[in-house]
Amino acid sequence: MSVADVKKNTDQKMQKSIETLKTDLSKVRTGRAHVGMLDHVQVDYYGTATNITQVANVTLLDARTIGVQPWEKKMIATVEKAIRESDLGLNPSTQGDVIRVPTPALTEERRKEMVKLVKSEAEDAKIAIRNIRRDANEVLKKLLKDKAISEDDERRAQEDVQKLTDKFVAEVDKLIAEKEKEVLTV
Repeated sequence: MSVADVKKNTDQKMQKSIETLKTDLSKVRTGRAHVGMLDHVQVDYYGTATNITQVANVTLLDARTIGVQPWEKKMIATVEKAIRESDLGLNPSTQGDVIRVPTPALTEERRKEMVKLVKSEAEDAKIAIRNIRRDANEVLKKLLKDKAISEDDERRAQEDVQKLTDKFVAEVDKLIAEKEKEVLTV
């Protein structure tokens, strides 16, 4: 393994951490409805836990209402129950063959809880990035010990890994600032 490989792997892993953070942040409620809110809701589909998107069409009816239309009529009650029992605090109601899921406005207290959740997600992402940095530095030290690279190369590579780390931590901070602003906007 070369220094270039270490840098490339580190960059890819840190990029994956950012993608994971973006996915986690997309699930945090902001007071507005979005179809991604229901992505992790599991429905009992003939004895198998299945994502709601695999048994129903999930659309946005308006700014505060999600429409869920199961592909099978007999699944309506099951899908409605799954949404109600999810940890999202939503109260769906059925109108014909469409389940309407209104998203209630967030209270100030709930918004502050959401900001804490967002900051917790950010800290997890930063920890993951720092762990990736540590692993890369260990690989570089091993390369130096095995005399595959010189001390100068190792030092320069560690500085590059630190620059990568700083870049991705800054990106995490930027994502969090945007999400906090979005959550706190009434």
